[in-house]
Amino acid sequence: MSEEYILELEHINKAFPGVKALDDVSLSIRRGEVRGLVGENGAGKSTLMKILTGVYPKDSGTIKIDGKEVRINTPLDAQKLGLSIIFQEFNLVNSLSIAENIFVGRLPQKGVKGIDWKAVYRQAGEWLAKVGLSEDVTKKVGSLSVAGKQMVEIAKALSFHSKIIIMDEPSATLTTNELQHLFEIIDVLKRENITVIYISHRLDEIFRLCDTVTVIRDGAVIDTNRIEELDRKSIISKMVGRSMDQEYPKRRGVPGAETVLRAENLTREPKFRNISFELKKGEILGIAGLVGAGRTEIVRCIFGADRLDSGALYVRVKPVEIKSPRQAIALGIALVTEDRKTQGLVLEASIAGNTTLANLKAVTDRGFINRKKENEVARDYIRQLKTKAPGEGTSCMTLSGGNQQKVVLAKWLYTQADILILDEPTRGIDVGAKYEIYQLIHKFVGEGKSVIMISSEMPEVLNMSDRVIVIHEGNQKGELTKEEMTAENVMKLAILTEE
Repeated sequence: MSEEYILELEHINKAFPGVKALDDVSLSIRRGEVRGLVGENGAGKSTLMKILTGVYPKDSGTIKIDGKEVRINTPLDAQKLGLSIIFQEFNLVNSLSIAENIFVGRLPQKGVKGIDWKAVYRQAGEWLAKVGLSEDVTKKVGSLSVAGKQMVEIAKALSFHSKIIIMDEPSATLTTNELQHLFEIIDVLKRENITVIYISHRLDEIFRLCDTVTVIRDGAVIDTNRIEELDRKSIISKMVGRSMDQEYPKRRGVPGAETVLRAENLTREPKFRNISFELKKGEILGIAGLVGAGRTEIVRCIFGADRLDSGALYVRVKPVEIKSPRQAIALGIALVTEDRKTQGLVLEASIAGNTTLANLKAVTDRGFINRKKENEVARDYIRQLKTKAPGEGTSCMTLSGGNQQKVVLAKWLYTQADILILDEPTRGIDVGAKYEIYQLIHKFVGEGKSVIMISSEMPEVLNMSDRVIVIHEGNQKGELTKEEMTAENVMKLAILTEE
């Protein structure tokens, strides 16, 4: 049996203080297959991969590669055995060149003279060519796009002559064209008999790429099936442990007639120009467009994080000039940024500390933070938002992506905002946690408050929005009502070029 499989994990167990992260996990993966690994945030996928790549030690169990039991105590051990992992947060040094990143720690030497730079550049160019990246290998990695950095990571993995490449949420920030290129690279790897373990919450990608899918829930393997034996509904049901008849909750109520925010000809060159719209009370207004279209830049200006060149903003009819986030918060506007880890949370701080961060005055008594009150506030939001955590003192760094996002939402809900701007609110979050976030959004607008939502996921835009405006290269190309919203209509506007 071992001869069939390049990788076998048998009875792997791992516990952290108070948490059983992996419970008797066993799986076998064939050479040259693309294995999908799916599960809710916190299910144990990342822990399993970190054990496989030497980041964490296993408590018990065995790992076999090519039928032989191996010990993986460090990432270097994993590399020597032909295992590489590409994390969501790239393991690259922005200040070094592409070539230096590919060969960091193992630059070819030239006798006693030092580094053989000709060999470095030649070999780096050869590995780049394999992944279809036509960049000067002396170029600094920091100047590359996200997709470019990802290709460097894959080239680096190939340079180790990896037999197994693990990709953890590789598509999270890629454009449609970049994603297609990633798919093509994975197809090439498969043809070369390289095994890929593909971790993703995007089920469309799982169905496009994977031969077999393993579902992990609560630290245990629930099932492994050939992709043709599965559909979206069955995967979701296995992931969340319950039947989900729909991925999006039903909306109750309709937007009101009152305008709570009006934008007129908002401009910040060269990012966007002449953006105008109205946001109604109780409405979810979607902003659609391709990655890089200028959507994030628009809402950052509305929130006062960046300055407008020109244009006018009205909050509840009153003209306002928002020069800082502090002013926006005072006007009842909140912004959940697209990158929760670097802009939404202080990861080392507790849930309680993050929850009250944007409204400290509410828990401050004569210049000092009232810790008892802060903890009470955090516990209340943990209960309301069903955040999975040992307690309000838990560091946000230890939470899953979905639970981190709930803490970010709690932070802004505690400001008593009436207008909530959500920039990619479910990026990197599993379907179960997404559903809970959607329910929170519906609850928010059901209370007469309003939401502006940016999303690169077409089904999310179509199912959650009451109305959509579409941005293309910084220009507003159209507005669609609920009745007019289809994937075709949105994409026609999103890729529209000037006449």
